[in-house]
Amino acid sequence: MIYVAKVFIVLVAVLHFYFLWLEMFAWTTKGRKVFRKFPQDLFEPTKAMAANQGLYNGFLAAGLLWSLFIQNPDWQIYVALFFLGCVVVAGVYGAYSVSKKIFMVQAVPAIFGILSLLFHYFI
Repeated sequence: MIYVAKVFIVLVAVLHFYFLWLEMFAWTTKGRKVFRKFPQDLFEPTKAMAANQGLYNGFLAAGLLWSLFIQNPDWQIYVALFFLGCVVVAGVYGAYSVSKKIFMVQAVPAIFGILSLLFHYFI
């Protein structure tokens, strides 16, 4: 079960590196296609804010990848649970404040990762 959890950890990390790229480097180009409901005239004025958001997504991704390299198995799980938990909280808040789709894209894979880790750790 630990391998399933690690697959989810990598998946969530890759998603957040994609969010980093999208928000930091492609906000005014690809971002317009991804966030169609966002007013087109606001992409340029919100470029710095989106880049800041992207930076935080990068921190989440880096923390998740870091968890895979921790040698102590208990701390590996603790760190992964922390970062996956942060992703779930961000996904729940995004679903509440922006779009329900954020929950499915961001929080659900992280929840599966958490469940996989807990199943491995406690069962």
